[in-house]
Amino acid sequence: MDSFKTLQDTISAALVSTTRSATRISSADIPFQRSLNPEIGTALDAQNARLLHLAQRLLENAAASSDAVGPKLPDAEALDGNWKGVVDVIDSLLEKADTSLDEYTGVVKRLGPSGDQAAASGAPKQRLSTAGSKLIAKPQLSFQHVPKNNETGGFRPLMTSKPHARIPLEDCLNAFRDSNGREQYPHPYQAEIESYKYPADMYEQSEPHPYSPFESTTATFVDTPEALAAMLAELKTAKEIAIDIEHHDNRSYIGIVSLMQISTRNKDWIVDTLKPWRRRLECLNEVFADPSILKVLHGAYMDIIWLQRDLGLYVVGLFDTFHAARALGYPGASLAFLLEKFVRFKAQKQYQMADWRVRPLPDDLFTYARADTHFLLYIFDNMRNELIAKSDFSDPEKDKVLDVLNKSRDTALQRYEHPIYDTELGLGSAGWYRLIMRTPVQFTPQQFSVFRAVHRWRDTVGREEDESPIFIMPNHAVFSIARLLPMDKAALFNVTQHVSPILRVRADELIAVISKAKTEDGPDLNDIIKKISDLKFSEKIQAATATPPAINVHSTPAIISTPLLATLDTPPLRAQVSKFWGTLLRGGTVEQRRPTSILNINLALPLPPLTAEIFADPAGFAAPDGTPKAEKLEHKFVPKKDRVPEDQRTDIFIVKQLGGGRKRTHAQATEDPTRSPTATTLQGAVMEDRNGAEADEINLEEDVSALAKTEKDRLKKQRKKEQKKGNIAASRASGNSELLGGEEEELAFDYTTAPSVLRAGDVDGDAGHGGRKKRDKKEKKKKDPNFNPYAKLTDAPKGLARSQKEGPGRSKTFSS
Repeated sequence: MDSFKTLQDTISAALVSTTRSATRISSADIPFQRSLNPEIGTALDAQNARLLHLAQRLLENAAASSDAVGPKLPDAEALDGNWKGVVDVIDSLLEKADTSLDEYTGVVKRLGPSGDQAAASGAPKQRLSTAGSKLIAKPQLSFQHVPKNNETGGFRPLMTSKPHARIPLEDCLNAFRDSNGREQYPHPYQAEIESYKYPADMYEQSEPHPYSPFESTTATFVDTPEALAAMLAELKTAKEIAIDIEHHDNRSYIGIVSLMQISTRNKDWIVDTLKPWRRRLECLNEVFADPSILKVLHGAYMDIIWLQRDLGLYVVGLFDTFHAARALGYPGASLAFLLEKFVRFKAQKQYQMADWRVRPLPDDLFTYARADTHFLLYIFDNMRNELIAKSDFSDPEKDKVLDVLNKSRDTALQRYEHPIYDTELGLGSAGWYRLIMRTPVQFTPQQFSVFRAVHRWRDTVGREEDESPIFIMPNHAVFSIARLLPMDKAALFNVTQHVSPILRVRADELIAVISKAKTEDGPDLNDIIKKISDLKFSEKIQAATATPPAINVHSTPAIISTPLLATLDTPPLRAQVSKFWGTLLRGGTVEQRRPTSILNINLALPLPPLTAEIFADPAGFAAPDGTPKAEKLEHKFVPKKDRVPEDQRTDIFIVKQLGGGRKRTHAQATEDPTRSPTATTLQGAVMEDRNGAEADEINLEEDVSALAKTEKDRLKKQRKKEQKKGNIAASRASGNSELLGGEEEELAFDYTTAPSVLRAGDVDGDAGHGGRKKRDKKEKKKKDPNFNPYAKLTDAPKGLARSQKEGPGRSKTFSS
């Protein structure tokens, strides 16, 4: 340890000296020094080449023991272009150092002894991430039935017997053809799952059964046939069980079920599913398919498929707590959220991506796996009670319990199918279509041909080596190769950055695939996407127009309906450029035009033509009972010479003349003694005409009253004006200015002699104190403030007060 300390100090001192020298050189004006002395420039170039060569050798040596690729540094400019490669190499070194330190000190702990105890024990801990996946032998190679990755037909169930069967197993193994003409096998427990009736206590609230203490209990590890038989005997006596599995798919093409956890109300089991005799676990169908036992899982969509694929297990009577969390509207639906909500248990979900193939199973992984099912039945009890409380059983749409059970039943009916690669269209779980639709890329036909060829090569190698395609080459590397089209190994490694051992060995093979794909005349990306879209649309149309089964109902005639097809002009599925901003970013000036609207109203119900007769007749259309209407008065044409002469005063009028105070009633206008004869005559004429035309809706009574009032107001104003003129003349003759006051309206306002508005307060104050311009301090304080033109700006809402800084002593957190 002393020698390592000495080496560390020596390296640190050398690095500090080098860093200081480089800092001093960079602070000098190097171009100026080159121009003064050419020998300095030559020496600097030689040192640059030497340092670049040393850096490249260091990077290559560091990359040799990692997945990174050492970048090429021919000159100083290449350092900027390949800086990402330099960072990747340094990151790989730091990750290896971190891994080594963790393995040495054993700092990775969960629900175990403290860090001090672990350090004192001195026992090295195995790293629990996927970094050491390459060092573990593949357990699938030792299975009695080694998985195959090249199946092209349907997946035949692995079952050799069918417990709790309503339909015999032989009748469930009859193959059929799907819509694509591929051979498929039905779900062996489809009839049992569809006819299953959940127990009556699913609709009864009850006190949650308490779980056993987690710290004082443990789980039983099942890794022998004898332990499996003992566990099966105890499971048959339970009414509810909780199930969960751990899956590994990084070093296997289709994946491996690595662990299974099963819990009852009182006991936990952890089953090793990597044993060579793993197919014997099929006996668990005696419990998993038992309709008298309720199976509780969380997020069981993929668990159901993995159990079928690896172990031949099927679940009848499933309750998925994930669907329950969604139905109850929880903000989270993960198992970690439910554990925190109901049990206050903090799950360490970083172990979810651990390598579950490691044996013997570390204590941290053992404890984590056990916690997934230990509390699940208690969570189920609480969620069931809450579902019942929030359900309306009289309305099926508001029955949350029924909704969760139906979704759980659909999850249990999922069926595994072999991943078949589609080269042309890229459909299926292993195809390229789903990947390229999630990425907004635009490929030329040549690039698209290379993309499909590389994707197909990666899938083929993964099947041959039984490796995950992601482990061989990540998805972003496939896109990078299609864009840059590398033609040699150095360019290929530079593009992919992280090179897996399989890619390093088979790099020449991939280069040949890329070269061949470049020479092929491949299709256009948009054409293929359009073809797939049309194919899916036609499948939907066929499903919509499928002939329903015949129904023997003679009382109602058959109605043949034609489905409505969309005839809209749909935009292309993938555009060359983004149209999110419209024409804003296409260059040129954008004209600001006022939008003009064109009134074009289309009514669902037609209205009758709006003619003059409809508005003239107050009753509108004819009465529904056929009652005859009164005849309308027709106006006959009268020549001008025979017409009654009109009053010229009423031809043109001013609204102000007819306005004034409130209108008087007819009685008040009649009693007015000052009423003019003209108004009386008009009213009499109107009253006579009114008696002769009772059907007319226009009433002239208010108009006559207005004319009479106008005549009265005119006379009244005239008398006031004459009286006012007399008073003003008398006041001027006597010289009394107080009588004038503000009554004289004829005098214009003189702006030149008027006081300033800004000094209005001072002028008014001086006038109030007898003309004195000097006041004492007390009077100035009492004086009204001067005119402030910005006073209204303070009416705006005030913002938050300035934050208080924390000082010594008593806290000011809540001071305002």
